[in-house]
Amino acid sequence: MSEDMNEMNVDQENIDKEGRSVLESINNMPSSPKDDEEKERENAAEIESEHVTEEYGADQIQILEGLEAVRKRPGMYIGTTSIRGLHHLVYEIVDNSVDEALAGYCKNINVDINPGNYITVEDDGRGIPVGINHKAGLPAVEVVFTILHAGGKFGGGGYKVSGGLHGVGASVVNALSVWLEVDIYHEGQIYNQRYERGKVCYPLKIVGKCDPEKTGTKVTFLPDPEIFEDTVYDYDTLKKRMREMAFLTKGLRITLTDKREDAGHHSESFFYEGGIKEYVRFLNEGTKPLYEKIMYFEGKSDDIYVEVAMQHNDSYNEMVYGYVNNINTPEGGMHVEGFKRAITRIINEYGKQKELIKKSDESLTGEDIREGLTTVISIKIADPQFEGQTKQKLGNSAARTAVERVVSEQLTYFIEQNPDVAKAIVVKSLNSQRARIAARNARNTIRRKDALDGAALPGKLADCSDKNPENCEIYIVEGDSAGGSAKSARSRATQAILPLRGKILNVEKARPDKILANAEIKAMITAFGTGIQDDFDISKLRYNKIIIMTDADVDGAHIATLMLTFLYRFMPELIRQGHVFLAQPPLYKLEKNKKVWYAYSDEELATILNEVGRDQNNKIQRYKGLGEMDAEQLWETTMDPEKRILLRVNMDEENEAELNMTFTTLMGDRVEPRREFIEANAKYVQNLDI
Repeated sequence: MSEDMNEMNVDQENIDKEGRSVLESINNMPSSPKDDEEKERENAAEIESEHVTEEYGADQIQILEGLEAVRKRPGMYIGTTSIRGLHHLVYEIVDNSVDEALAGYCKNINVDINPGNYITVEDDGRGIPVGINHKAGLPAVEVVFTILHAGGKFGGGGYKVSGGLHGVGASVVNALSVWLEVDIYHEGQIYNQRYERGKVCYPLKIVGKCDPEKTGTKVTFLPDPEIFEDTVYDYDTLKKRMREMAFLTKGLRITLTDKREDAGHHSESFFYEGGIKEYVRFLNEGTKPLYEKIMYFEGKSDDIYVEVAMQHNDSYNEMVYGYVNNINTPEGGMHVEGFKRAITRIINEYGKQKELIKKSDESLTGEDIREGLTTVISIKIADPQFEGQTKQKLGNSAARTAVERVVSEQLTYFIEQNPDVAKAIVVKSLNSQRARIAARNARNTIRRKDALDGAALPGKLADCSDKNPENCEIYIVEGDSAGGSAKSARSRATQAILPLRGKILNVEKARPDKILANAEIKAMITAFGTGIQDDFDISKLRYNKIIIMTDADVDGAHIATLMLTFLYRFMPELIRQGHVFLAQPPLYKLEKNKKVWYAYSDEELATILNEVGRDQNNKIQRYKGLGEMDAEQLWETTMDPEKRILLRVNMDEENEAELNMTFTTLMGDRVEPRREFIEANAKYVQNLDI
């Protein structure tokens, strides 16, 4: 969830040379006497006018040909050029193959990570057409890979439904690759074309023969290091996405193979005949189901195909995931809204009909009913209206009607046939309702009266004097001893210190009312100023950086994990917007000949020892906790913005379902899933003999 980040001030570095020279010329202009002010303003206006004329004439209007626009502004097309954008290239090509599966023509997709980190994606679909596209005067395959907004998904009959709606996927991957080759198997012939940084190397040609029955497309590409910050693919990241796609497409087998020597040459296949029912079972592995049956509803309404699978568990977290043509919509949309409407109405009607809910009582809210519910909503629609290329949210109102109709009809029938399940849902929802009301009352007691009023701040908070949140940061410190050192070490103007007593409550195992009654959690909520969950308001955040600073040992890691669990469940936007950090205190202090070195890992200590020599003059101190450092050492190693190392906490929202499941597995009640996770990941723990 995190990546190394050495803090640095880059504002000046982002000023280009021309801008810097303009700033310098402005700074060097002599001040004018008052009687010449009007003349100076006229001269300045003339200079500005001349400057604009010179800099912004007709010749300055740029025309970006072909795929140059993609290389110029890659973030517009794939969101980011970070490691997330790198993996997005694979998703774009795989999505095209999955569209063939949705159309009923593809059964197998093979994804290979090759030595050198180039990717091969091969499917057994129909194959991209090789004939001439008469509008473009080029082979159709060349049109697909070299022209933006070109494809078979714009109503031409090639696809009834598809995820690759905008027609930019294949061409964008091509533009952002050092090279890309496509092979198409068609009527016993193998067609091939190669591109380099989006440019065609040679016309489409036949390079060999194949079995006449063999069809499909193979795309191989090497991401461009000129574009991406990192070009090394992560197997686990791709694995999660491939598994998700297999869950969402019944009968499709996706095989991921890592052929890199340093990765161990491993391969996994994902195939789920039960589709999203198996997906819900997989997501609920770390919890205890409230009932054994997984509810599954399937139907068609207004030419929209609807699938819904759902099951309650014993947790207090709601996990509802929406997909449109196999594309995740993390911000939900009309299909998710339709589901929520249906389940809220049907469960309330059933509860009142069976007198499980008294007529005098208020109705259950959707939040009450969805507590501990894991749901996957998957719809197939011919013309999905997404918000932008990133497809975050669905806007088709017809999808809301279709999902609500299918779920209402089939959920009504299911609970009539399974009264024990229906009763269990209503009882759990009533318990959730009582806890929600208690939590609301508790939340009201800690809500700040005014975003700028510090009167309600916790007493043990040592606040900073600067009132501009952009300049401020808060250290959440483990224990009073470390808190005392941190208070002495800090820069009082911009650094606030909030010491916590011991380990905070594990929010994964507690209801909201119990959580909000916890003194340490109340202190954090009050100090941050944003509120939580439905009351959360990022504009009221009092600190630009929230820094978790714990001891560099197992207990410290556990406390940090408990805090991250709380932030993820109750204030996830703080993580999404990059406000949460982990401090990195040193593990070792090495003294030799009156010189001092600090090491932040076993590896770094070994490197220092190799440089200074291993002998009896070495004095090595292993810090057991922050409290062992005096204020000067703590400032120098962990709190000085000029020297410290912080880890920014990030969220992989493209794998949100599995991220949720990870928290449930590691922090939930069930021991067995946690043990399996630890055993599976123990191989990544390394001990270095120093």
